[in-house]
Amino acid sequence: MIKYTTQFLLKMEEMLTESDYTLRYEKGNFKSGYCVLKDQKIMIVNKFFTTEGKINALLDILKNTTLDPTRFSDKSRKLHEELNLPQAQAEQAPEETPEGEPQAQASEGEQQTTAA
Repeated sequence: MIKYTTQFLLKMEEMLTESDYTLRYEKGNFKSGYCVLKDQKIMIVNKFFTTEGKINALLDILKNTTLDPTRFSDKSRKLHEELNLPQAQAEQAPEETPEGEPQAQASEGEQQTTAA
């Protein structure tokens, strides 16, 4: 349940400080009200937004951004799970196949992605 309060905003900000990303509030011409620089891991939200606007912008950003919850405190991990946000998947070793059996190849339409 999302509460549009300053305390909820502070919890979200605390969760982001524990991640790889830096959150900044600045003025700018953002059509969506925010900007994400993924290469530099910076999230910028319009500083003139109300508390509700800032929370909505952060929710939009977090739904499209993958964070690593292993670095979170218990409170932040719980908040991350409550918001049903995407998680970084740990890289798994490819499954071993018995000798002599060919491994399955990805078709041209499939894309293989790995967590960064």
